[in-house]
Amino acid sequence: MENLQLMGLAFGVGILIVMQGSLNAQLGVRLDNALLASSINLLVSGGLAVVVLLFASQNLSALSKVQAIPVYLLFVGGILSFLAITSFYYVIPKIGIATTVAFGLSGQLIFAAIASHFGWFGLPVEPITLKRVAGIILMIFSVSLIKS
Repeated sequence: MENLQLMGLAFGVGILIVMQGSLNAQLGVRLDNALLASSINLLVSGGLAVVVLLFASQNLSALSKVQAIPVYLLFVGGILSFLAITSFYYVIPKIGIATTVAFGLSGQLIFAAIASHFGWFGLPVEPITLKRVAGIILMIFSVSLIKS
């Protein structure tokens, strides 16, 4: 049952990503600047994260572990988030939210299959199977139907 709840949560997160991408892309269009929209989004998001961190006392004990974390782990994820978010805000108004999300999801699925096959980034190894390849091919086919 726990897996079902986690899958439901992941589904809901997908909805939130489409909503925030649409709203923030609209912000970028109104500002005529995707970079500014991304900056506002990340400032609000970061500010909220700090507030939640301060109110959730069990998280404060984890702060003592920060100095032992490799520097790249502290920064690369944020850099990649910035690049992904800013790129989405730039692309969404040009090709639409459905196409952007479909191609973004296709990229995620393909790279996730490769990364998990090799166990990159500390992921558990999940070999690429014929079933997975078929699923990826179906996804790419589905993306082409959405785009046409």
